[in-house]
Amino acid sequence: MSWKILISAPYALPVLDEYRSILEAQGCVVLVANVRERLEEDDLIALVGEIDGIICGDDRITERVLSAAPRLKVISKWGTGIDSIDVEAAKKLNVAVRNTPNAFSEPVADTVLGYILQFARSLSLMDNAMREGRWIKPQLVSLKETTIGVIGVGNCGKAVARRAAVFGARVLGNDVVEMPPDFLSQTGIEMVSLNRLLCESDFISTNPTLNPETYHLINDEAFALMKPDAVLVNASRGPVVEEAALIRALQTARIAGAALDVFEKEPLPLDSPLREFPNCLLAPHNANSSPLAASRVHQNTIQNLLNELKLRSRT
Repeated sequence: MSWKILISAPYALPVLDEYRSILEAQGCVVLVANVRERLEEDDLIALVGEIDGIICGDDRITERVLSAAPRLKVISKWGTGIDSIDVEAAKKLNVAVRNTPNAFSEPVADTVLGYILQFARSLSLMDNAMREGRWIKPQLVSLKETTIGVIGVGNCGKAVARRAAVFGARVLGNDVVEMPPDFLSQTGIEMVSLNRLLCESDFISTNPTLNPETYHLINDEAFALMKPDAVLVNASRGPVVEEAALIRALQTARIAGAALDVFEKEPLPLDSPLREFPNCLLAPHNANSSPLAASRVHQNTIQNLLNELKLRSRT
């Protein structure tokens, strides 16, 4: 049995030889897309006509794309988030969607705490001042003196909460899912309404899955509830935060700062006003970076694809 496989996941490209050798050994013909961050709908439609399986990143796999791929049997997502895939359309067309749950919770949580510490301890500000010959001592804060709010307490949110608890912070959480008792006792997290979390938190980490309920969850109304010295950290999905509202909040000093690993449009446009704010830290959707975690995802992504193809060949 031979299958045509499209690889469009940017993170697979550095280890493409490994992917190619494993897949070809299983009878697959490998096609590699020219991709930087993700493929859009029209890009994919031009490629998927004779494809049996896709190893994708955050490509826009819409119903139009799926309808243009009559042979497609499986979409194997590199990583966890599948919000860029029309899962309902895939189900209707009998296309399996597979991913790696809890793939990058630990490195992403490390990044979130890194940003929180950056703001709490003013590390870059003091370093820059020293290099400029200025001996300044800004007022800093210990995390034990702060309240950290975690919106979306799934695998990643739980990892953030555990780290915050170790630092002695008061931790608030918000989620539609009831939390396990052992997690509540371990972290001391208090599950509260979203409005209360926004009002009381000094640092707010957004960690929900992107869906219609969480799209632009952080908007003008949300910023209006935050403390003027609050800091927002988003390392989940860009559209969870309405960027236009965030820009307004930064322009008017409605909040003290933000740290963003993800954006509504990626790569972040060169003319984005977000680049103008020294109190808005920016990163290129890289919070998941971790050799061990990536290795696990590489293996799982390939295995998910092959398992599904072999299953389909037997039915």
